[in-house]
Amino acid sequence: MITGELKNKIDQLWEILWTEGNANPLTNIEQLTYLLFMKDLDSVELGRESDAEFLGIPYE
Repeated sequence: MITGELKNKIDQLWEILWTEGNANPLTNIEQLTYLLFMKDLDSVELGRESDAEFLGIPYE
């Protein structure tokens, strides 16, 4: 579910993309989807690093 804070950030990014000349909504959606994917991937990676540190094992 998209929270209010995340929705506000998405709206800000959408406005930036739109004002920078990306008038094609599909291109903007593609860019926002990629950014959300990278954010989720980073969250998973940080969680795995935290788990490894807690367990005292090296994380590669």
